[in-house]
Amino acid sequence: MAENQLGGQQYLILPEGANRLIGKEAQRTNIAVGYAVASIIRTTLGPKGMDKMLVSELGDIVITNDGATILEEMNVEHPIAKIMVEIAKTQDKEVGDGTTSAVIITGELLKNAGNLLDQGIPPAAIIKGYEMAQGVSIETLKSIASPISITDDDKLERIAMISLGSKNIGTDETKKTLSKLAIQAIKQVATKGENGKIVIDRDFIKVEKKEGGSIENTEFINGVLIDKEISHPGMPRSKKDAKIALLDVALEIEKTETDARIEITSPEQMQAFLNQEEKMLKTMVEKISNSKSTVIFVQKGIDDVAQHYLSKAGIIAVRRIKKSDMEKLSKATGAKIITSLDDLTESDLGYAGLVEERKISGEQMVFVEKCKDPKSVTIFVRSGAKQTTDEIQRALNDVLGALTSAVEDGKYITGGGSEEVAIALKLRESATNIGGREQLAIQAFADALEVIPKALAESAGMDPIETLVQLRSKHKSAEGKYYGIDVYKNVIADMEKLGVIEPLKVKLQALTSATEASGAILRIDDMISSRGKSGAGGPPGMPGMGESD
Repeated sequence: MAENQLGGQQYLILPEGANRLIGKEAQRTNIAVGYAVASIIRTTLGPKGMDKMLVSELGDIVITNDGATILEEMNVEHPIAKIMVEIAKTQDKEVGDGTTSAVIITGELLKNAGNLLDQGIPPAAIIKGYEMAQGVSIETLKSIASPISITDDDKLERIAMISLGSKNIGTDETKKTLSKLAIQAIKQVATKGENGKIVIDRDFIKVEKKEGGSIENTEFINGVLIDKEISHPGMPRSKKDAKIALLDVALEIEKTETDARIEITSPEQMQAFLNQEEKMLKTMVEKISNSKSTVIFVQKGIDDVAQHYLSKAGIIAVRRIKKSDMEKLSKATGAKIITSLDDLTESDLGYAGLVEERKISGEQMVFVEKCKDPKSVTIFVRSGAKQTTDEIQRALNDVLGALTSAVEDGKYITGGGSEEVAIALKLRESATNIGGREQLAIQAFADALEVIPKALAESAGMDPIETLVQLRSKHKSAEGKYYGIDVYKNVIADMEKLGVIEPLKVKLQALTSATEASGAILRIDDMISSRGKSGAGGPPGMPGMGESD
């Protein structure tokens, strides 16, 4: 029970059964939880990182080493753990890759902040020091970054291969094939924005999956794959040089918005009523046929009678298409999405070289391919096992995020822990010029960044301390600024020469997210959990919190 005293009189602030943590106890708990979450995914970092198996309450299994997926699938309850999950989600949405690094760095920043708090340094000074260190880190990264463009196939392939390096999805040859598919997709949907900058909307690169076959069967489709079947058995199963109409219209008799009652007193009236409905549906189909459409995709339903008339006209129809797929079809074929059949003309139609229904693993799917310069494409993932197919899909989403970040930002940096060591070295130099307690926080920030090369060294079976000492020594020389960890040969090496590179934007986002999240967590000095009105236990998220005055 939480209470306060004033003039010897007790005043109840929180209801009976409330839990509260204040001051250092709250800070220590939050730091411990944040660091524990980061420790869970630390071993997944790098090409030799380990996988995690996540089992749901229903028994569904997910095997992955993707940081965002692990945190999303984990059933975390503590509010600080949820903040750590949000870091990964933000990183994933913003740049599509680097989620593991962002969370690991956050955890390390929190742990080092805990040590500073124990020395009596106030949270405000630590946060200020971390923010100063973030500024120096960003400046350093930008100064060592190199340019890259959408035509640099070799560098783009290296970025894709590094992103795929940590994924357990087959041989290097398989990863190379997937990299080329991702680059092909990025190039196809890229457009020029203002000031000639390349703009890539990842939403228009669809990654569709289906178990069956092998990873080698994964293919690039110059168009859109729709996981639906053609709506009527009498319709053609394939159409070359298809003229496509996209209809956000129900091809059925809509119900009235208000309650209506029709009184029918004779069989003739009933027949006339049915004939009128049929006539209305036939008129709808005639409007479609008059527009010269040969294939239609309908966002809503299609009446059985309308399907019959469409079939007689030789028109392929697919119904109940998701809005997102309609937008992809529009980008791929050039068709306009029509909301009224009266507005449908031949100029609204799109084009696809082939629309075909194929049976894949026992299920029908509609392929819309061979489009003219489509701005929406599909990568169709195949694999023998569901877990592998899911992991390839996650890996491709990471790769597409990394490639998009590299092309849009136009900058890359070296990987293998090289840039973290370079930043840490710069931070330690800067810290000596700054007085006060912030200096210690900047040094703590530098130490936290070095968790990345340490984790890479550990996963490769190298001594992390000895490796870090070698890297620091090498980075002090001019020729050693790109040195990082070669996890395949268990040595330190020049990452630029090895082609171990990653997008600048991914690392900048990871540093920004980690600094902001650790600052937000360190500012918390009071955690209150109160019971609900029913009195049956407090809300989940603060287990193990004892009562405090």
